[in-house]
Amino acid sequence: MSMNRRRSFGLLFGAALALGAGTGSAFAQVKEPLVFAAASLKNALDDVAAQWQRETGKKVVISYAASNTLIKQIEQGAPADIFISADLDWMDYGQQHNLIDAQTRSNLLSNRIVLVAPKDTTLKLNITRGFDLASALKGGRLAMANVDAVPAGKYGKAALEKLGAWDGVKDKIAQADNVRAALLLVSRGEAPLGIVYQTDAASEPAVKIVGTFPEDSHPPITYPIALTKTSTNPDARAFLSYARSAAARPAFERQGFTVLGQGGARS
Repeated sequence: MSMNRRRSFGLLFGAALALGAGTGSAFAQVKEPLVFAAASLKNALDDVAAQWQRETGKKVVISYAASNTLIKQIEQGAPADIFISADLDWMDYGQQHNLIDAQTRSNLLSNRIVLVAPKDTTLKLNITRGFDLASALKGGRLAMANVDAVPAGKYGKAALEKLGAWDGVKDKIAQADNVRAALLLVSRGEAPLGIVYQTDAASEPAVKIVGTFPEDSHPPITYPIALTKTSTNPDARAFLSYARSAAARPAFERQGFTVLGQGGARS
């Protein structure tokens, strides 16, 4: 194994442990499909994988992290079979760098971004142009995924800029490696407010949605899925098809995702 490959394995293993996804032995199991998926998919995709295992008797290994981190690991040689991004940009990056099989690419899901606070808050914000987010922070910081690289952070920054609120909070951002880490800051009370996906808020009982961003305030939130260029595992293709099938739809919808048809239109 090359040095770059060993390094990517170490990075991948650390990211997986941070999100409770997999073990060292799991990553060594080349016979099982390895899925690299955006952190916000954890609850829903875990359910889909468990359902697939019950129906087929086959397992899938899933590593969750920020989309930018995952595609960079694939680029460094990590042996993923499937990549699911939380935005089109990082899937486009994978396609442009010949890291994914473009013939298998499709749009799987959509989502929304919301403003959350600890569950005991009484705050409620009408998120419209000119809303005063800076005052709502009351001297605290706004938890967001990295606004330059992580999809949830990019969507959030775009929305704040369009609504005229970015300049008031840009120096008060607590940036996290991924959206689940941003959610954790709010759930622990370490940040009074945070911008996360609607599905993340639904998965965490310690937070409350205090406002929803207008869908036209940011680019459409789209989750594309594709096989990687190097995947030769037939079970990976089968799991990709299953994730796009009607059988998986309820698991995604229970977590608040909108399913884009049978996997959505080809990107």
